[in-house]
Amino acid sequence: MSDISKISSWLKLPDGSLEKIQARMDSVYGDKGQLDSLVLENTNLINRSLEYLKIKPDASAEDISLALLNKALDDDRQISEFLGNPDIATVSGGEKVGDLARKLAEPEEGYFLKYEKAKEFLSNQPPLKTMAALGYQNVSDMLAKEDVLELFASLRFLEDGQWLNDVFFKQYENISFNDFEKRKIEIRVLDIKWVKAAEKFVAKKYHNISHLKELGVVFIIPVKLGVPGEILEMLALISHYLNEIAFYNQIFKGFSLNSETFAFNFIQALKGSLLEEKLPDLGKINWLIIQQYLAKKDPSDWRLFEPHLNPEVLHWEKAERAFGNMKNFSQKEGWDFWLNLGWVGDYFKNNQGQEVFVSFNLIDTVMSLVKTKENIKYLYHHQEALWNKVFVSYAGEEKMKDLIAQNWLKGYIEI
Repeated sequence: MSDISKISSWLKLPDGSLEKIQARMDSVYGDKGQLDSLVLENTNLINRSLEYLKIKPDASAEDISLALLNKALDDDRQISEFLGNPDIATVSGGEKVGDLARKLAEPEEGYFLKYEKAKEFLSNQPPLKTMAALGYQNVSDMLAKEDVLELFASLRFLEDGQWLNDVFFKQYENISFNDFEKRKIEIRVLDIKWVKAAEKFVAKKYHNISHLKELGVVFIIPVKLGVPGEILEMLALISHYLNEIAFYNQIFKGFSLNSETFAFNFIQALKGSLLEEKLPDLGKINWLIIQQYLAKKDPSDWRLFEPHLNPEVLHWEKAERAFGNMKNFSQKEGWDFWLNLGWVGDYFKNNQGQEVFVSFNLIDTVMSLVKTKENIKYLYHHQEALWNKVFVSYAGEEKMKDLIAQNWLKGYIEI
């Protein structure tokens, strides 16, 4: 199998699709053999990883997958022991994980919605389900006694999605950059009183962490799922969300240059708006900017098979680098094992002689570990990272970041 065919198989692309992309990128950047080098780098990284795991290159897909899962499980155990085996079903336990994530990732400052403005939104459109859950009849009483960050967090798991989008967030149409203030990104463990109200949210997400881009907070619900790899998953997600908030804050600051369009652009970015129809073929390659993991909703979404870049990959890569910083706090070796493996993977024969794809991506591995009982394996983080890697192999990472920012509103990069 040729190198171009290998990459096409990893991305599940039809014949001829990647060749067209290669021809255009070669002509624009004047480089040859970029994708061949990518395949060689993939092979070298796999061999290095297998050597570290003490697994032979001709091992079965099952053995390789198990070795990766065991590595993640060992990392999870080591982190838990380092933290004193915290009970994450308590506020103090969650804070221990959050504090470690803060030390590893060093959250940035940014411009976030003023607390008084957030209270104004809640006062104008009282969240009735949240008020009922807390036992309030009057929104003024609630705002006087409750933390505004926790109230905003609760909207994500208590209020109806349609009400949020059509009623509450409609207030954002009148927002301006003057409604924002500079402060640090916060990691907040919610009060234990929210646990019961967040049960459905946690069960659906299968994790206990989310974030608010406009308020600059990553919030942790003090719940223990009792699954393998839970501490590692929490640490990775917190780091990821810290990076995502910082990234979007730069986008928001760019929007602030035009006060007339700020509110509209801000709302579109929060929604993760995407192109809904294919662009015409005018002889160039249009790299879509996809702000979400479409494969979670629909693995056959047409946009997944078009050239595209995903900012989520950048957030995970920074999280992997932050995770590698554990070496500054723990004597254990191997914390940097997962570095540069986000886009790495290949087909290996399973015990039945069938070709099975194995992702070496950290978050794919962690999510598969968490879902061990359901025997669910994740691959889509790898595929999105590989699309980014193809582009980076030509343009470089910094140029890719610049182009994403410059073309954010348009939704695609024309090459």
